Amino acid sequence: MANILLVEDEAHIANGLVFNLELEGHAVTLLKDGNEARKVLVDDRREFDLIILDLMLPGMSGLDLCRGVRRRGIFTPILMLTARSQPKEKVEGLQLGADDYVTKPFNLEELLARVETLLRRAKWQQPATPSEEALLTFGEARVDFERFEATLKGQEVKLTPIEFQILRTFQEHEGKVLSREQLLEGAWGFTGPASTRTVDNFIMRLRRAFEADPSQPRHFLSVRGAGYKFVR
Repeated sequence: MANILLVEDEAHIANGLVFNLELEGHAVTLLKDGNEARKVLVDDRREFDLIILDLMLPGMSGLDLCRGVRRRGIFTPILMLTARSQPKEKVEGLQLGADDYVTKPFNLEELLARVETLLRRAKWQQPATPSEEALLTFGEARVDFERFEATLKGQEVKLTPIEFQILRTFQEHEGKVLSREQLLEGAWGFTGPASTRTVDNFIMRLRRAFEADPSQPRHFLSVRGAGYKFVR
């Protein structure tokens, strides 16, 4: 059972999601206002296993809330709910640190599948003594997949669960060219409606985080017409 925060102000959507998530065995806290959600997450520091976050909220938008919690070091997985007419907001939300999104009107089975995928990713946060396979080192970077920690030159690098999963996918296929579709499937657990442009945005984020010169990457390489390749 997971502890899920749902921030959604449309009653018919919120009630349906609460019913179905609880039917799956999860505990759900429902909030309908962005400011209230910020208080619970940032001020009260209540912990959840997953946040399902609508973009259009009274008080504070979902984008602003996502930005705020990530800046304060809260890296609970975030699943965004977006309107079909908001493609820019989808990309911006992912760039701000959201881990996935579902477009309204959404298919319930797809949403529940994405919830379970993100909850599986969150299990990486459990501390453990890292095995050799759970560590990735390249350049001056060190990534510990079991402790959910990353450093560059000994300084902490804050990553989202999806960014850890992309790194894990690269580690498992080191030196091999992976298409955007393969990276998308590896990061999200299954092929979904997220565009390949989303993958490009995450690669840019990893370059900014780890490359000495993101415009001349040494580790996250583009292969024209094919995808990306990771080299240590």
